[in-house]
Amino acid sequence: MTKTMHLLHTGITETTGGRKNGVARSSDGMLDIRLSDPNSHRIGTNPEQLMAAAWSASFASSVVKVARETGVNLSSNVKIHTEVDLSSDEDGSILGVRLFVQLPGLERAVALTVVDKANRICPFSKATRGNVEAVFEVM
Repeated sequence: MTKTMHLLHTGITETTGGRKNGVARSSDGMLDIRLSDPNSHRIGTNPEQLMAAAWSASFASSVVKVARETGVNLSSNVKIHTEVDLSSDEDGSILGVRLFVQLPGLERAVALTVVDKANRICPFSKATRGNVEAVFEVM
């Protein structure tokens, strides 16, 4: 059986150059950033910071959705500290991700359940599952 897909949004960017001296811009002009290496003195961000911001924003939305659908009352904003590692091995570069999720006011067992369910529905978690080692920790 084929699933019916409904397109919700398409993010469009164009990047010129790469992580050392590139520029990335969105088609709507809302994103216009310089790229730089992590250890560079050049002003700019790097792909790992962008991935950390994007994944944590998507995951926070998934947490809110799970809480709403399961009747869990979030007493304050979801806060997620995300770390994206760029490492290398004999096969080349690899990524590792750690998301530290803060859900103040929730019992630990409830928070763990919400985070587990959010991990199952988050588009970034789904897209990277099996390809990127990701650790989710409830603080």
